Amino acid sequence: MSTVPAEVLPTGAPAVRTRDDEDTAAPLAPRARLLPALAAVYRAQLSRARVARIPLLFVATFQSVGIMILMRGVVDGGSEARAVVAGSTVLVVAFVALNLLAQYFGQLRATGGLDHYATLPVPPAAVVLGAAGAYASFTVPGTAVTAVAGSVLFGLPLGNLWILAAVVPLSGAALAGLGAALGLLAPRQELATLLGQLGMSAALLLGVLPAERMPEPIGWARDLLPSTYGVEALARTFDARPDWAVVALDLGVCAVVGAVSLAVATWAYRRAAVR
Repeated sequence: MSTVPAEVLPTGAPAVRTRDDEDTAAPLAPRARLLPALAAVYRAQLSRARVARIPLLFVATFQSVGIMILMRGVVDGGSEARAVVAGSTVLVVAFVALNLLAQYFGQLRATGGLDHYATLPVPPAAVVLGAAGAYASFTVPGTAVTAVAGSVLFGLPLGNLWILAAVVPLSGAALAGLGAALGLLAPRQELATLLGQLGMSAALLLGVLPAERMPEPIGWARDLLPSTYGVEALARTFDARPDWAVVALDLGVCAVVGAVSLAVATWAYRRAAVR
């Protein structure tokens, strides 16, 4: 076995290095753990999206408030008013977490941006969850403004609006997972944008309009939309005596759908990243 000239360590001890040692690749850095990687991706996405997405958040809020003002002319109060306010509030979440996130991941896939994330030693779940969490975070101010404005407009009580602390993240998780999956699975960027728009339109039509005025087949489609359960949970809290068990059940459905949709989005990310 041939050797190279000996090197002297700082301590003065000689060391002999073989050519076999030179040919051996250095070990790669260990893959980052999920939670630290998730926090890093979340902060990076929040910083990048802040400037570009804030104007769109104003659009989403004004859109929801405008819908409630229009509906005020045909809805006086009762269960229909509760449905309009709850649906308009969750619509802000759908606009950002579903529509914009589908466009974002569709753009990443079309422009090769997924290759950048694929080179990072972070789990795929951290990329999907970090981006979804960042986009869902932008919905918090808009949902609060919409819920308060709608409650005042229709004369609904404000005492139980603290439930938004559960409705927003759970509905946001379900819709963000769906939006990310649509963007990653769409073969073209334009199709991802179209699917995001269709998803938001479905949230508008099936969430804002009172359920009792819909035909039965449309009601079945409404039950399949993840945001419906967040709308129902919020609407029930406007009652004089809310049935908290049913509210918890609706939020539980949101949590399950959110976990499933984010898992599908993570699988879609792995599938898109290896192509």
